Order: sequence, then structure tokens, then C-alpha cells
Amino acid sequence: MTARLQDKTVVLVGGGQTPGATMGNGRCAALTYAREGAQVLVVDQDEKSAEETVALIRDSGGRAVAHRADITLEQDCASIAETALRVFGHIDVLHNNVGIVPRGRTEDLSPTDWRNGFEVNLTGMWMTCKHVLPHMRERGHGAVINISSMAGLLAGGEAIAYTTSKSAVHAMTRSLALEYAPYGVRINAIAPGMMDTPMGVDSIVRSTGARREDIAGQRAKLVPMGHQGTAQDVADAALFLASDESAFITGVILPVDGGFTLRAGMR
Repeated sequence: MTARLQDKTVVLVGGGQTPGATMGNGRCAALTYAREGAQVLVVDQDEKSAEETVALIRDSGGRAVAHRADITLEQDCASIAETALRVFGHIDVLHNNVGIVPRGRTEDLSPTDWRNGFEVNLTGMWMTCKHVLPHMRERGHGAVINISSMAGLLAGGEAIAYTTSKSAVHAMTRSLALEYAPYGVRINAIAPGMMDTPMGVDSIVRSTGARREDIAGQRAKLVPMGHQGTAQDVADAALFLASDESAFITGVILPVDGGFTLRAGMR
């Protein structure tokens, strides 16, 4: 059986990960794409972490190259596309996985934190698209997967900057999908829910000092299916959206959340 992404090139932005007990969404997606035959440009601000992902791919017989970039800088976003084209010759899939979670209610949140949230979660994602999409348009095909969050479908509370920026990612995804549909380029987003990842669980453990099993258990209770998801759940959804199996799907915001958003707000 032919691999689903055989000889395709994937640019994965945010392919490293923060420390934690489990694998993160970006690294898991990179490994999944490579396992399905893709060559992967693993992009991260932390070059060492990107290299670790590349090493895992190569150990499994795949092909990957690491590239350091800060997506808040347009010249770095331009360098992502330039590097992928120089090394691999073409780009078939752009997977945007970078995000931060500014915390604080409106009266306590600083303008700097608000701006940083939008620079990383929204503007950086838009700039990577800006520099990759012309190549896809010229070739007449391509797929973009933006990793958002179920938070973009909900109200903010103490994470108003995060939820607002993720809602904007959804609007941007749909707008780009409409703009590039005539050129054969599909653009979709995934909205992960309660995931057992370093960002989802271990970051809370570090900031609160709570036991990991307690945090994981509390999060699992919020999910109708009774457990958190994994990075592989997100990677499998991304693989579907990157492959020809989703050839007639664009502008979709796909929750991968175990049903969390089905009853959000109901108590």
C-alpha cells in the first residue's frame, strides 16, 4: 500500500516541543507525516528541539531537516519557504503549530501580553501562509493545516487573549480558504481540546506545582468521552487534512476534543 504522503514535502512550523512527560502535537505530527512518506522541514525557534525531532525521524528511516525561525519576524517566515524550496524543491503541505497562552483577565492583562499573544498565535501564522501560499498557488495544489484550539470556539475568562486570538485564527483560515480555493489550495484548521501534551498538562504542573496525575485527572473529567486526547489524535486528523482523502474539504474548523465543545457552558 502506497504511503499517503509519498514524496510530498511538509513544512511543519513548531516541530519541537517544550519539556513534558508525553509527546507534543508538533513533534508527533512531524513523525506521522514522515511515516507516511513525506520529507519534512521541521521549523522551531528552539533549534535544538527541532533537531531532536529530526533525529527521531531519521532514526525511523525518514527524511527531515531542521530550520530555526522566529515567526514573529517576517524575514524568518520568508526564510522558511526559501529553505524548503532550496532543500526539497517544492512544498505540498504547510502545518502551523505554534501557539502561546497569555493568561489574565482584562483588567490584569498587560497590552504587551495581549500583543504577544496575537503576534505568535495569529500574525506569525498569517506570515508563514503569506510566504508559502504563492508557491502553492503557482503549482495549483497544496494543503495548509492551522492548529488552533477549542478555546477559539468558547468564551475567554482568564484566557481572553488566547481565546480571542484563536477565534481570529478560525476566521483567517476560512478567509484564506475562500481566497485560494480557485487555485486548488485547501486551508483548514484543527481545534484540539483537552490534550495530554506538554503544553496542555505539564505547563500547568510547572506553574502551579500540582501533581501531574491530579491535573490530568481534572482535565479528563471535563471531556464527555472520559479521557484526554493525545498528540496522535491531532496528528491523525492533520494527516487526513493533508492527504488526498480530504481533496474536497476546505475552510473547515475541525474539533478534536472528545466532545468537549458539545456541552461547553452546560452545567
